Amino acid sequence: MKTIKPRTTAEIWKAGIGHLCRVDPHLARVITAYTGPPLDNQRRRSPFEFLLRSIIYQQLSGQAAGTIHLRFLALFPMKRPTPERVSQLKPASFRKVGVSGGKERAILDLARHARAGLIPGFAALEQMDDEQIIETLTAIHGIGRWTVEMLLIFQLGRPDVLPVADLGVRKGFARMRGKKVLPTPKQLTRAAKKWQPYRSIGSWYCWRATEL
Repeated sequence: MKTIKPRTTAEIWKAGIGHLCRVDPHLARVITAYTGPPLDNQRRRSPFEFLLRSIIYQQLSGQAAGTIHLRFLALFPMKRPTPERVSQLKPASFRKVGVSGGKERAILDLARHARAGLIPGFAALEQMDDEQIIETLTAIHGIGRWTVEMLLIFQLGRPDVLPVADLGVRKGFARMRGKKVLPTPKQLTRAAKKWQPYRSIGSWYCWRATEL
């Protein structure tokens, strides 16, 4: 029996663009207009570090969150936080770098789950489907569905994730259709059905539509 070789990220991206251009002329215009680099899977960080960063970035502007995140990383050798070292931080250390009490609680719960072996590494995550990963990681305080969807898209390269609650995706979807009213999550889900199985790529170009 012939073994089917898994498609590379570049192959999936190429197939996704072709599919989206065929089924959605609005996306096709954005895809043609955008000349920047494609989505980059961010495996320079571990899943633990990605989720920690996501907690810090919640409900903050990118610039403010980036400043706090850099200050937080500076608390650790080589700027690489580990679950063990995070668990040893005192409340004053969180406050000193600008992390709120609510985010401190979420970060410590994240570290607790990691120390207990409840945050799968890349090899284990590759064996799980999207909903299994979402169910596993949203058990952590402060980690919601949107955060895990970002991990699925940007770390694992899952091609068919649609973050319907993401404001940027909704704005981009409306903008490329010339509408001022943002779609509801239900409307976006219905409209993006034709993007399957490449809704992650469709979402990426919605984000790009807000920049063009």
